[in-house]
Amino acid sequence: MFKGIAKIFSKQNKDIRKRIYFTLFCLGFFALGLNVTIPWASSIYEELGFLEIFNLMSGGGLQSFSIFGMGVSPYITASIITQLLQMDIIPYFKELKEQGYVGRQKINKITRYLGIIIAFIQAYALSVFYLNTNDVMLMLKTSLVMTAGTAFLLWMGDQMTQKGIGNGQSLLIMAGILISMPNVFTSAYSSFIHGSLETGLGISLFALFIISYVLIIVGIIWVTLAERRIPIQYSNRTTSAYGAQQSFLPIKINSAGVMPVIFASVLTTIPATIVALTKNEAAINFVNNYIVYSSPTGLILYILLIFFFGYFYTFISMNPDEMSKNLNKSSGYIPGVRPGEDTTNYISKSLSKLTLVGSVFLVILAALPVAMSMFTDLPSNVTIGGTGILIVVGVAIETYKQIESSLTARSYSAKKKRFR
Repeated sequence: MFKGIAKIFSKQNKDIRKRIYFTLFCLGFFALGLNVTIPWASSIYEELGFLEIFNLMSGGGLQSFSIFGMGVSPYITASIITQLLQMDIIPYFKELKEQGYVGRQKINKITRYLGIIIAFIQAYALSVFYLNTNDVMLMLKTSLVMTAGTAFLLWMGDQMTQKGIGNGQSLLIMAGILISMPNVFTSAYSSFIHGSLETGLGISLFALFIISYVLIIVGIIWVTLAERRIPIQYSNRTTSAYGAQQSFLPIKINSAGVMPVIFASVLTTIPATIVALTKNEAAINFVNNYIVYSSPTGLILYILLIFFFGYFYTFISMNPDEMSKNLNKSSGYIPGVRPGEDTTNYISKSLSKLTLVGSVFLVILAALPVAMSMFTDLPSNVTIGGTGILIVVGVAIETYKQIESSLTARSYSAKKKRFR
């Protein structure tokens, strides 16, 4: 890792440094914009419900009515919708998917426009629920400002992808979460050290909190990188012709990433937000006692939804039937398994087993903050685990891999020039 960092500062990698500096500049501009709030809108001091995950991704900008308060979360929602529409739901989207690069460009364009529309709808709903005003023009003005902020971030994210390092939209989400993290540690320090506990005990508990955080990050890195490699043999290739290197079909333990937790969080907290708007005490008590995931039955529902969406999203994004057909087209097969239906079943069983392990890990990670809020008196923002840290680690790993591959490619090109 340290050798890779040293290579970045070598003379031959000057353009990579420029890409990194450009990315850091954009992230700094994003952090600056989060502190620019809409003058006529006041901060939200009540619970955000299912919007809390989007507030986390935007670095707390949603709660303060920042111009970048919506972040790029509407684009993520639009991406999920367009991915679902490509699964034989609308033939046009399936045709675009099969057109290759041109089709992907059209899908990306549709996703951006859909993301801006969703941003306006979300901003207007936020204004209606939390601005406490009947002035329609004021709500429309607020919605347009926040939608413009999202549109600018989408443009800046594209610029980061083209001229910087890594995926721009993912890096903006990671930056928003990292901006929120210092509050977690300062609140934990205040609770343990300056709370009602003895100084020695408080220091020990704070140290244990830090160690637990580090261990969870290590565990997330391990699960994110872990994969099962299914051996693949090609009938038109010989093993000796390719330096005795065997081909593999890699399947990650957690192929669905963080999406199951996001979907489950939204579904379990939407009822709480709806009944809060109706102000019906009986409905509010029922939801708080049985549906919100801080309750025992709500936690069980939350866990079941994570498992369901874990399998659902994995089998949508990695269709075993399509993988089997692609192998057959390229004259590939799994040793000991017949092509066709047997290959589809083999891949499907492997995916099911790995998804079970990945979903259990997601459940543990998502349940840790809930357990802390249920069994401790710590502030609500002091948590261990959770969705945010999973996103940060995943984006950081992907960005590091991209930098490493760029350095490796340049090193290989330089060696070829020397031998000429």
